[in-house]
Amino acid sequence: MSRSSPCAPSPSGSRSAFATLDRVAARTPDGDTLFDNLTLAFGPERTGLVGRNGAGKTTLLRLIDGAAEPAAGTVSRAGRIGRLAQSAAPDPAEMVADRLGVAGALAAQKRLLAGAGQPDDLAAADWTLEARLDEALDQVGLAGLALERPARSLSGGELTRLDLARLLVEAPDLILLDEPTNNLDADARAMAARVLRRWSGGAVVVSHDRALLREMDRIVEISPLGVAVYGGGYDLYAEQKAVEQAAAERALADASKAVDRAAREARQGIERKARRDRAGRRFAVSGSAPKIVLGGMAERAENSSGRDSRLAARQ
Repeated sequence: MSRSSPCAPSPSGSRSAFATLDRVAARTPDGDTLFDNLTLAFGPERTGLVGRNGAGKTTLLRLIDGAAEPAAGTVSRAGRIGRLAQSAAPDPAEMVADRLGVAGALAAQKRLLAGAGQPDDLAAADWTLEARLDEALDQVGLAGLALERPARSLSGGELTRLDLARLLVEAPDLILLDEPTNNLDADARAMAARVLRRWSGGAVVVSHDRALLREMDRIVEISPLGVAVYGGGYDLYAEQKAVEQAAAERALADASKAVDRAAREARQGIERKARRDRAGRRFAVSGSAPKIVLGGMAERAENSSGRDSRLAARQ
């Protein structure tokens, strides 16, 4: 939807968060933790969600729009939220107008124009709807699409475009997009990026499409280590991840050296103690010391051995 359209409703101009997660946890049906103690707010910015398959990205979208409940923590919402899920197959009787969610509103307008409208029709009438429909369909590359056409006659990519057009018509404050470019060719993926670029509300996008992620204002990464937030689009995220990776590899190399050094020092300590023990046994065999002295030496040797073993384990 164009920001400049005078007749189109636009998302709220408020800069406050449309959805806020406070110490939220999510778990799989088997009880495995996807993420825990997550505190994050989603406002007018565009957020890209990245992470391996099964990390919990779609689950996070479901928590934001209320389709799922957190295992712990709370989710609060202060705006209208619309979600573009991965396209479901249309019902046999579903028309394009049904898929767009406007069949009832258009029917009410038709009754009013024919003089057969009811008071409820007049109260709910939206005379900007047709213009907004035309604009939304044009933005997604479906200009001129017949609203009475069966939805099942459209391809998977066309259905994704149509579902995106529905979001543009509804104009919620925050849109949630789950792999929106999966069924799209290169031209359509570029179209989706343009739509996001022009979108004036908030957006949370789950995607592996780097071109689309370059349109983001920040990247949120979900991993087994937790959730990390990176400012900027995908390219800056990749740069920051490369710096972190290099630092982690250096830290790992330093830690490996420290472990090797500790093991070497522990081994040398054990060897020194073994030499002292052998010398002590030779001294004892020689009979040159009283039994009480030999007993004390044995006790000290035993205590020293236990202390050295514990120290080696800590190192």
